[in-house]
Amino acid sequence: MKSRRFIVLIVTVVLLTSMMMLPALAATYEVQSGDMLYKIAQKYGVTVQQIVDANDIKNPDLIYPGDKLLIPDGTMEKETVEITILHTNDVHSRVSFSEYDGMGYEKLSTIVKEIRAKNPNTLVMDAGDAFHGQTISTLNKGESIVQIMNTVGYDLMTVGNHDFNYGQDRLLELAEMADFEIISSSILKADYSAFLPSYVIKEFDGVKVAVFALNTPDTTFTTHPNNVVGLHFFDPVIVGRLMVAQLEDKADIIVCLAHLGLGSSGDYSSEKVAMYVDGIDVIVDGHSHTPLPEGKLVNNTLIVQTGDYIKNVGVVELKLSDGVLTKTAKHITKAEGETMESDQAIVDLIAEIQADNTVITSEVIGTTAIKLVGERELVRTGETNLGNLITDAMLYETGAQIAFTNGGGIRSSIEIGDITVGDVITVLPFGNYVVTKEMTGSQIVAALELGMDTYPAQKGSFPHIAGMKVVFDPAKAAGERIVSVTVGGEAIVLDNKYTVATNDFIAAGGDGYTMFKGAPLFGEYLGLDEVLINYIHEFGVEDSEVEGRIMTVEDVSYLYFNLVA
Repeated sequence: MKSRRFIVLIVTVVLLTSMMMLPALAATYEVQSGDMLYKIAQKYGVTVQQIVDANDIKNPDLIYPGDKLLIPDGTMEKETVEITILHTNDVHSRVSFSEYDGMGYEKLSTIVKEIRAKNPNTLVMDAGDAFHGQTISTLNKGESIVQIMNTVGYDLMTVGNHDFNYGQDRLLELAEMADFEIISSSILKADYSAFLPSYVIKEFDGVKVAVFALNTPDTTFTTHPNNVVGLHFFDPVIVGRLMVAQLEDKADIIVCLAHLGLGSSGDYSSEKVAMYVDGIDVIVDGHSHTPLPEGKLVNNTLIVQTGDYIKNVGVVELKLSDGVLTKTAKHITKAEGETMESDQAIVDLIAEIQADNTVITSEVIGTTAIKLVGERELVRTGETNLGNLITDAMLYETGAQIAFTNGGGIRSSIEIGDITVGDVITVLPFGNYVVTKEMTGSQIVAALELGMDTYPAQKGSFPHIAGMKVVFDPAKAAGERIVSVTVGGEAIVLDNKYTVATNDFIAAGGDGYTMFKGAPLFGEYLGLDEVLINYIHEFGVEDSEVEGRIMTVEDVSYLYFNLVA
């Protein structure tokens, strides 16, 4: 009898122990037509993975009407999983701490290490336009930036329009070099196969985070069209809906990594995606260079963006508890980053890359028998042969009717003799790129008035031009000095529209050129230094001279008098 009682006791203990090891069950649910695990999990306040584990589901995509699912008791699962997203966007190769730019990758790397030490459940991602913009990247076509981002420890990136500036084949090569995933859900090849992986899923303490990526269709004209030949850029809203439908049964949190932009970013803004695509928890955005210190909530989707140039590092905190997700956003500012130690590994890597680049900057691209004039006091008060060479190159690159750049952007002369890549970079050191805009004749005249309103005093906004000629009267009041303007040999028509090539600084309203800022963008091209290097390679500099593109009325009178005489 005692042995029988002992056996019963043992069996009871084993059964109780087994029951304790099983997940507590709140209910049994019968699958209905159209059901998805993601929606069922939300209904009961549990995770998809908990349902999968409780029912030993082999393929979460395959559940059928009539299936009976055991639902774990969400009230028994009290653990909160915290996930941190660190994000950057539109760095444009500003790799080092700078008074005028951001905190650089050396400070970012320190931030990444500190945050990961506090919370290993950390994702580091970039929303595009990282590979192009400054000499350190353009000389080796983006490879240096991949090296730096690998060392920082990025997990994910999507591509911006300027990441295509070296061509789509080079972009794929950079993706192969990267230790992090570069993804896009909305770009397909000519045969409609994936250009890049469309999404990734990361798991943290049993919580699955799916990240997919959307890219602006405006890339087809905001990089050189040759860079994207054969690629299809699909509507972000349509692709967003498809991706959420594909991922919602695979993940507990859905993040969209986007290069779309906000507000004035055209028809393809991240706000529009958030408004018309349900189920996205966070959009990590770029393209419009918009700082959102606390994010922007649209249709329960948190949109975040840092501005540009690592002036801020974005931090998104996600907390999932009992199936309920809370999300907050903040920025670590440049002022905060400045107080942190620089990561010496990044500092050393950048120095090594710059040393290697010295070999490239020594390359001879042409010769000149005349001095190409770029002295400050001359380019800020009048036409020079170097200013004409630069604007001729802009005109050739873009096919625009007019080219327009500011004298303040020309920082040095090129002396007689060999012309090297380094010489061009010294002349144009700011990493500006060329854009085209559609402007009316009256806007162009207003820009010319602005550029000459302090003449003969030096002014950084003094214009250098190609495709048009200007006569002005410095004796008249500012704003009333332009006497005549011809475009292609014909008088400018104030109501007509013209295609104008300029640099991105002027295009954004820099140097007071606000009339450029609101003008429609037509296209975006290579860096201004690259455009000039290519032009010198192809045509040389022999034809560069001062030819009367900008003249005062006194200059015209003098020429007329001498011609008559």
